[in-house]
Amino acid sequence: WGRWGQVAAIGFYPYLKPEGKGAFHKRDIRLPWALLPGLGALGGLAALSGWPGGILGMSGAGIALLSGYWFHRQLGGHTGDTYGAVVEWTEALMLCVAAAL
Repeated sequence: WGRWGQVAAIGFYPYLKPEGKGAFHKRDIRLPWALLPGLGALGGLAALSGWPGGILGMSGAGIALLSGYWFHRQLGGHTGDTYGAVVEWTEALMLCVAAAL
């Protein structure tokens, strides 16, 4: 879910530095086609794994989307560093949810 959240952040929010190293990602992402394969695969795996996996999957999707949104609200967009932070925050918070289950 972390990498999927990174793709969502790239697609949904502006990139802050047009000359930055991550600017080409923003230029090449095409929504919704960039999100659908990952969403289908991750959602399917979550559905097949029963209720704990389903809860973890829904949590992962929410965390991935909300962390990207949070950076956008705080900074007005994203950089390569915040793309990486979306991945790390999603993974760390999903581990917390998994431990709570």
